[in-house]
Amino acid sequence: MDRTAMKRLALLSAVPLAGCVGIQSPLSPGGDQANALHDLFVLMMIVCGSVYLLVVAGLGWAILRARRNALIPGAADGTGDRRRDRGVLIAAGAIVVGLTVLIVGSFIADRALFATGGQGAMQVRVTGHQWWWRIEYRDPSSGRWIETANELHLPRGRTTRVSLGSADVIHSFWVPNVAGKLDMIPGRRNVLDLTPRIDGWFRGQCAEFCGLQHAHMAFDVKVEDPATFDAWLARQAQPAVARTDTVAARGESVFAGPCATCHAVRGTGATGRAGPDLTHIASRRSVAAGTLPMTRGGLQGWISKPQALKPGTGMPDIPLDARDADAVAHYLAGLR
Repeated sequence: MDRTAMKRLALLSAVPLAGCVGIQSPLSPGGDQANALHDLFVLMMIVCGSVYLLVVAGLGWAILRARRNALIPGAADGTGDRRRDRGVLIAAGAIVVGLTVLIVGSFIADRALFATGGQGAMQVRVTGHQWWWRIEYRDPSSGRWIETANELHLPRGRTTRVSLGSADVIHSFWVPNVAGKLDMIPGRRNVLDLTPRIDGWFRGQCAEFCGLQHAHMAFDVKVEDPATFDAWLARQAQPAVARTDTVAARGESVFAGPCATCHAVRGTGATGRAGPDLTHIASRRSVAAGTLPMTRGGLQGWISKPQALKPGTGMPDIPLDARDADAVAHYLAGLR
């Protein structure tokens, strides 16, 4: 193999390693729960790798011994049987020890996932819909619920207890950098604790096939210091404050027709519950659960042709002319 071919092979071999880091990787843990699962994964690889090497070594020894017995007359005697029996016992003992280590490691990891018991944790409800996420925070001061969508904010160093449910089919909540996945089942609530330790943006995803647009059911996760999180939550609790220019006024007027039937904008007459709450939509990073970037163009594209961008989504194509669609996008882009 020439030098160029070797370089290409090395580069090709390195491609899978790109999935081991980044904003959506269990091998790059950024929280207590993710660390516990990562440690369990490393332990599993060590145990399973050791057993694999033991099996390969035993197989190689058996092949070499069989070749020797075939070449040397009288080499096969009762001593070989006794050695084989000892080898089987050693291999069986190693497997039992390895499995015992994995059982203990799994028990320790399970306890670490809910180590706080929910004491003093921030309360959050997440409900999966085809194909978006309703997210509600319990205000620690007032006790009321503050609703947003498709973007989860978490205070660094604090535990957040997330109550998971589904409004339609089975979904699965997964933020690999922060914690393991947990199913969201219609008619019941599962509980997941999140204790992030690293600031930054991460990516969550539905990890259970839930229909045509399953791959486009993502959400952004922002881990920030507690003071920044508290300020963000206080802003989210406030009603919408829209722009006052004529284009925004026209957009609000158009929005109050077909859009307000499904969407809520607190502080206005829009109180729909079928779709995401849009009170502070412009403060989010994406449109339609990660389908488009949060820009005026992204908003206008989604308003104009949602079925073309995300076929099967619950948002219908609304017959707005270009001027009205632009006005609604301008109005929503001001809801920060």
